[in-house]
Amino acid sequence: MHHDLQAHQQQWNAICPLDRIVPDTGVCALLNGRQVAVFRVGNEAPSLFAIDNYDPNSQAAVLSRGLVGSIGERIVVASPIYKQHFDLRTGECLEAPHNSVASYPVRVEDGKVWVGL
Repeated sequence: MHHDLQAHQQQWNAICPLDRIVPDTGVCALLNGRQVAVFRVGNEAPSLFAIDNYDPNSQAAVLSRGLVGSIGERIVVASPIYKQHFDLRTGECLEAPHNSVASYPVRVEDGKVWVGL
């Protein structure tokens, strides 16, 4: 399938097998020189999320090692350094919205996790 829109399409990158990501944790992947934190939330029918790994609050690439949880309806990761919470769907930093990060689409295909950039 070749479309003229190809330049605007996301590039999907294979990260790892789904079962390599422990439920309710994240892994860090390097995509086009960019560190992306990929999270698996839940076990049976997991939800997958991807945001930048770089935490603007602490200026460290640590978000993949943060603690996954929820605040109200939002699924978040707490940065391991200053504990700010990032919404895994949107990348929004709840305590400091000006320090929000990018979020990326994720899909699972043939048991592998893919992230679109």
